[in-house]
Amino acid sequence: MTSGEAEVSRRRLTSGPGTLLVWLYGVMVVGAVSRSAYQIATEFDRAPLAYALSAVAGVVYGFITYSLVRGGETARRAALACCAAELAGVLTVGTWTLIEPSAFPDATVWSDFGMGYLFIPVLLPLSAIYWLRRGVPRGDAA
Repeated sequence: MTSGEAEVSRRRLTSGPGTLLVWLYGVMVVGAVSRSAYQIATEFDRAPLAYALSAVAGVVYGFITYSLVRGGETARRAALACCAAELAGVLTVGTWTLIEPSAFPDATVWSDFGMGYLFIPVLLPLSAIYWLRRGVPRGDAA
């Protein structure tokens, strides 16, 4: 790949809908990290699992944001893997909070499939996976 092709590949992740994804993931980083940092610092003993999971969500959002901005094929693959892990986390925690609400005395970012965040935590990885898979060259999709 020439340097010009590499630059086009890098830009492609943040063009069009990719720009919106970067913006939304950036907002989620700020929301999840600031929420978990405050809760861990002030009331960690109240719901340690919930607050730790919110911190993990913030780190995952940060890595995906970085990967989208960085661009390139390696970043695309890393973002895809992280989005899949994020979706698995949202579905697992969302289901867990519905089945066993007593396990979470306070909500996480992913509680109830992200209901406290307008369901963005469940919709965002689906959108990102679609966007990232859409840009994969046909021969590399397998």
